Amino acid sequence: MFKGFPPSVWATAFATLVAFMGIGVVDPILPLIGRAMGASPAQVEWLFTSYIGIMAVAMLLSGVVATRLGGKRTLTLGLAMVVVFSTLSGLSPSIPVLALFRAGWGLGNAFFTSTALSIIVGLSAGGMGPAITLYEAALGLGVASGPLLGGFLGSMSWRDPFFGTASLMAIGVILTTTLVREPPRREPPRTARDLWRALGHGPVRTNALIGLSYSFGFFVILAYSPLTLRNLSAAALGVTYFAWGLLVAVSSVVVVNLLLRRFHPLAILTVDLICLWGVMLAMGTVQGLVLLLWIVVTGFFCGIANALFTTLAMEISPYPRSISSAAYNFLRWAGAAVAPVLSGIVGQRLGLTVPFFMAAAVLAVGIAALLMQQGRLRQALAEQLGSGPEPHLARK
Repeated sequence: MFKGFPPSVWATAFATLVAFMGIGVVDPILPLIGRAMGASPAQVEWLFTSYIGIMAVAMLLSGVVATRLGGKRTLTLGLAMVVVFSTLSGLSPSIPVLALFRAGWGLGNAFFTSTALSIIVGLSAGGMGPAITLYEAALGLGVASGPLLGGFLGSMSWRDPFFGTASLMAIGVILTTTLVREPPRREPPRTARDLWRALGHGPVRTNALIGLSYSFGFFVILAYSPLTLRNLSAAALGVTYFAWGLLVAVSSVVVVNLLLRRFHPLAILTVDLICLWGVMLAMGTVQGLVLLLWIVVTGFFCGIANALFTTLAMEISPYPRSISSAAYNFLRWAGAAVAPVLSGIVGQRLGLTVPFFMAAAVLAVGIAALLMQQGRLRQALAEQLGSGPEPHLARK
């Protein structure tokens, strides 16, 4: 599956792993940070909301910047910013300052995220399918290993996971500088108007809005649910979310490819989101060990959804890869940015598990939109696949 990738692709994949490790590294230390700084759940959740919110806004520019600076320069810039701001995060004296540095971290990650997939696809000789599979594998492993790293280092100090991430990302900068090269077909310079034009395309906008509803639920699970497991240590939380992330990785790489050999991607996505919706409802009714188990189970469905939304964002769009990726990520991260802090407020005032009902309600809207727009999305997908040399969604 992963044969034939040049060193540039592997270097970018490693950087992707570390970048997404940075998202989950905070998970197991959220309770520690809250206790150390005397912060409420809502205040602690700003560490995710500031990070994701800046990522969403930066997506309006990152795709444009990538076509002007070039993929390698944009990638290196994003990674270097993450090194700086993750280091500063570990030195923060208060929640507001930490949230500010996390916002800078999100800015760097936006430049990286919008470019990494384009480079991996552009430099891979085996077609878009295997390239996206490699990207999803790196993403899933990063999401899985982030909490494990955070739990291990956080057992010594809540500051250490930030320094550990900065060190790994510095390695990513070195590998990117020395190994990554520009794809042979560089995209012509784009403007912000191109991104808005992409968002004006019905199927692109519809897929991104459905992805928004899913991302809201995803970050209720990733960013808020650690606060519901009050009796677990940082190390135990790290193991819990490592198991969750491992399911994300396995289902996004292995399971989704098996399913795509037999079923249409939109049919798989519909069933997957309905199952995730059911699990979220169940999470709102339980606590303790049972809730922990349900949290881990969601990783299976999240991995499938991640892979399918990423693939659809690239395949359903008639626009260049960087613009398609930036348009999709802008809308989906916008939904994700609201989820952590809103969950913290709702959980603090109405009950710890109530945010899971809220996430299920938002996801239900996305499922309804997917069902209503199924025909339109299928048609757009068929048109784009028909214009290319191969049906990329059959990701063998």
